[in-house]
Amino acid sequence: MPPESLSCKECKATYSLEARYVCERCFGPLEVVYASRPDADPAALRRRIQAGPQSLWRYTDFLPVQAPPRGTLPAGWTPLLRADRLAEELGLRELWIKNDAANPTHSFKDRVVSMALARARELGFDTIACASAVAAHAAAAGLDSYVFIPADLEEQKVLATGVYGTNLVAVRGNYDDVNRLCTELSADHDWAFVNINMRPYYSEGSKTLAFETAEQLGFELPDRVVCPIASGSLFTKIARGFEEWLELGLVEGNVPTFNGAQAAGCSPVASAFQAGQDFCRPVKPDTIARSLAIGNPADGPYALDLARRVDRLRERRRDPRGDQAARPDYRDLHGDRGRGYRGGALAARAQGRHRSR
Repeated sequence: MPPESLSCKECKATYSLEARYVCERCFGPLEVVYASRPDADPAALRRRIQAGPQSLWRYTDFLPVQAPPRGTLPAGWTPLLRADRLAEELGLRELWIKNDAANPTHSFKDRVVSMALARARELGFDTIACASAVAAHAAAAGLDSYVFIPADLEEQKVLATGVYGTNLVAVRGNYDDVNRLCTELSADHDWAFVNINMRPYYSEGSKTLAFETAEQLGFELPDRVVCPIASGSLFTKIARGFEEWLELGLVEGNVPTFNGAQAAGCSPVASAFQAGQDFCRPVKPDTIARSLAIGNPADGPYALDLARRVDRLRERRRDPRGDQAARPDYRDLHGDRGRGYRGGALAARAQGRHRSR
């Protein structure tokens, strides 16, 4: 499935595979679109996957980068641990925990940063920047890096980033403020901001959590997935990973039920879901969980949309009207969302700066 273009999630406008993250027409977010492969042989795909490296790069067929570049840290292929005692306590038959602390910097963000950095190198960038952790990956690749963090971030996290020799910039404010500043800076600096102008590629790394989980379960799907929401990207991209393998016949069944978790002091998506709203009202974070405290999640509306659609599909599975009603179509997850996205003047200003090289 080679990457084919970037497409707007809202108006479906298409763009070339360059350093771009918002639509020029409606300011909607962009995502990578892959060429269709209707004649793919599931058995051959499984063999190629299993013959791949013990990292997320075993799934190159489903990613926007065709080969891992030199100097790439071996992110992914983390343990899937069976938690029998916890399952018994919760009254479940089976419970599995994906331990992404086994990644090089002990975070699932190693997956998304690996993807963004690889694509940035393909596009010719020599400086990597972000509002999160790229220092280790940039150091391994021999690239300059800038990491923007809240000024009151936990000391341990600051040390874990600074040890790689990055340029650390402390910002008075929370991660929403940091992200806003990075969006402004991306208009003025010819850098690869992994979660801004590299965001369509960056977010694709989260799909590998779905691929690994399905493969480690013997190419079977879990019944339910529980994960943090934060910006909403991880939540939605894991679902997309399962969908892609369903479409290709690598797995059978239905998209799992998704349960998202947010800190009580910063829960815009959970609050909107509970209130039956179609939008996420930004909040000011008030929680010690700073790394997940995204008060204005970029992909929050899509996480909200996914949760509602999967809920409706689950209800259809339980419909007593017969087998046809009990078989939901996972493609229903891709309906018209019926709402616009406005990234604002900063996004529009930043958009014109970055072109493919």
